[in-house]
Amino acid sequence: MIGALVTLGGLIVGLLLGAIAPLSIPQVYSKYFAVAILAALDTGFGGVRSGLEGRFGLAVFISGFTANTLIAAGLTYLGDQLGIDLYLAAIVVFGVRIFENLAKIRRLILGRFWTF
Repeated sequence: MIGALVTLGGLIVGLLLGAIAPLSIPQVYSKYFAVAILAALDTGFGGVRSGLEGRFGLAVFISGFTANTLIAAGLTYLGDQLGIDLYLAAIVVFGVRIFENLAKIRRLILGRFWTF
């Protein structure tokens, strides 16, 4: 439970810092940042879910974040080199996983605090 709270707190702090920071991303790199943000969100929500399930592992979390981000950036780069929008594959996969993790988080929280 503490791991989930730390992960959720880090995610919220990161989102707030990102929203406040006066940073503009060049159009050329927008696809890379989009998949990196989705990889980070996917990993963050996966960490919250695994924390709520009581099986959070920091090494798994960090390695998942690194691997997801590198693979997504690699797909985007390869797609740019081939002239194919391969980053869309990463966006679809991360989008589906984010919604799956959110559904599981919602069910875990409702199951703990609300009995039907």
